[in-house]
Amino acid sequence: MQTSWDRTLSSTSSALATTVTHDVGLLVLRLVVGLTMAGHGTMKLFGWFGGPGLTATGKGFSMAGYPAGDAMAVIAGLSETLGGLGLALGLLTPLAGAALTGVFINILDVRGFDAYFPPKGVELEVVLFASVIALTLTGPGRYAADHYLPVLRASRPRYSLIALLVGAVVGFLVLLIRD
Repeated sequence: MQTSWDRTLSSTSSALATTVTHDVGLLVLRLVVGLTMAGHGTMKLFGWFGGPGLTATGKGFSMAGYPAGDAMAVIAGLSETLGGLGLALGLLTPLAGAALTGVFINILDVRGFDAYFPPKGVELEVVLFASVIALTLTGPGRYAADHYLPVLRASRPRYSLIALLVGAVVGFLVLLIRD
């Protein structure tokens, strides 16, 4: 016969296992999405991983109708690199989410929605963007630098929503300066 003590232990261990798997899942998602974005940023900034580097990326921004293509390349590269690293580390997650939100709004606008699937589709960008939004809203979990910053834990929902809103507003403002 199971005692109330046994039921409490069983319930507690089940809740703990759920919390651990939840936090490990967030860690995996943060690492994959964050490092992917950081990699894309370093491709723009430094030409790493076979990327174009700043000069070619700047020309691409100019061809896409952005003024000061070189400056836009630096802004995009830094946003992707620092936002991605912040997301991967779970460090200032709302700020990382804001930076990447602005990036994705511009990416999706430039790429267009002519097709969702390859060869000219935006499905990868949509999945990455949805992951950034989800991580910003849920928070990075216990295995993150933000876990040790009490001010961010206490107000996470408010900061997350404000950050996504700021990232979206800035992203759309940048779109307004395109030709």
